Amino acid sequence: MRYTDPTLLEHLASAYVLGTLHGGARRRFERLQRDRMDVALLVAQWEMRLGQLANSIPAQQPSPKLWAAISARTRPQAAPAAAMRRAPWAGWRKPAGFGLGGLAGGMIAATLLFVSAPALFVSTDQIAMRTGEILPQSYVGVLSDAQGNGKLLVSSLRHGKTVAFKVIGPITAPSSGRLVLWALPVDGPAFSLGTVPSSGKAVAQLTDTSEKLLSKVGKLLVTLETSATPTGPSETIVLSGNCAKLW
Repeated sequence: MRYTDPTLLEHLASAYVLGTLHGGARRRFERLQRDRMDVALLVAQWEMRLGQLANSIPAQQPSPKLWAAISARTRPQAAPAAAMRRAPWAGWRKPAGFGLGGLAGGMIAATLLFVSAPALFVSTDQIAMRTGEILPQSYVGVLSDAQGNGKLLVSSLRHGKTVAFKVIGPITAPSSGRLVLWALPVDGPAFSLGTVPSSGKAVAQLTDTSEKLLSKVGKLLVTLETSATPTGPSETIVLSGNCAKLW
């Protein structure tokens, strides 16, 4: 099964981070993250967006009454006999937990998600089958060392504002300074795209969309920089490669 529709991937990534993607769909999406850098990038973007929303909610201190209610529901033997004799349907009629900002916010967000993105509640396999694209439109680059060994995969969605790094071969970490990725336009000065990790994955913010920044870029370089604010690539080139349009 191919997950190639950019809109579908956006919906899945947002639902995954929000926690509304469950069961087999969630497991498939987790496997997709491990195999697809563009999907991992989308998840990172949604984590940043929703993380900011979570940080805006003030912390709530549960009241002693709430803890007593939780104890009564999770430990029936400790509940009063009168409570045990209530009609079995009585409990669900009470509003549960709307004093807690997190739960209320989550339910509101889930409702908005359902209204704005109904495709989330249709089979993801069925939606993915309707598209004929191979991969989402992206700018990509594979950078190699002087011996031609592939070391770094760089990717950015065509209209995205982040760039993702994935180390695919061992890179010797510099003893001093840092590794910086540079874009080399055909008709302008080189500009930095971010700091490159020596292992694993990383995501960096761009100053504009990839379409505006990378549409005329043909080459990518990774250099060793000792300055905290380099204005151009140094002569110590560690990796190099081409920047290609994936569409």
